[in-house]
Amino acid sequence: MKEIQLVKKLVHCENIEYLHQLGMTSPRLVLAHCIWLKPNEQNILKRTGTHVVHCPSSNMKLASGFAHVPEMRAAGINVALGADGAPCNNNLNMFTEMRLAALIHKPNSGPKAMRAQEVLDMATINGAKALGWFADIGSIEVGKKADLIALDLNNVENAIPALEQTKKTPSIEVLASSIVYSSSPQHLKWTMVDGKILFEAGRVKTIDRSELLKKVRAAQLKINP
Repeated sequence: MKEIQLVKKLVHCENIEYLHQLGMTSPRLVLAHCIWLKPNEQNILKRTGTHVVHCPSSNMKLASGFAHVPEMRAAGINVALGADGAPCNNNLNMFTEMRLAALIHKPNSGPKAMRAQEVLDMATINGAKALGWFADIGSIEVGKKADLIALDLNNVENAIPALEQTKKTPSIEVLASSIVYSSSPQHLKWTMVDGKILFEAGRVKTIDRSELLKKVRAAQLKINP
């Protein structure tokens, strides 16, 4: 809030208004957080196609406030999902971000706000759009790169109705609900990037875990000797 007051004192307008005056607002700009937006700033983002990244864990840890994501989405602004940086989050876990994004807006916007499928879209399709890569990734389509994950949805905590019991394929919302509300990295079977499996059976294939841990602990000593 102090930052907003400082900007207004220096340039005599709101943050987004100033960015717009500088010619920066466009589909090539991605803004994180956007917690204290005024209606006129929201309109600028909509008109210019500027993207927003919602970072719920960071906003909660830093007590920054809550972005008005349901309102932004209703206005037609592309809102993706992020985790900010490690110092502002401590746990760069997109499953946590999805669950929080689905939950924290309901007290103010109602139980139907931020449906699971909407949140899953924020973590996939909307993120690809914000990066300008939607032609290549973000959804499973012919001609796109095979950037995929496989999740085990056959556990007590995240099970979906069995096909042999219901005789019908679960809806997208049922699948999304299991992923957003009940799944976590422990349910991840593998991760594929451009057709190559980089993570499988709890192990990242491209990184030596023991060597990485040594570097992490060395870095910790530099920060807290």
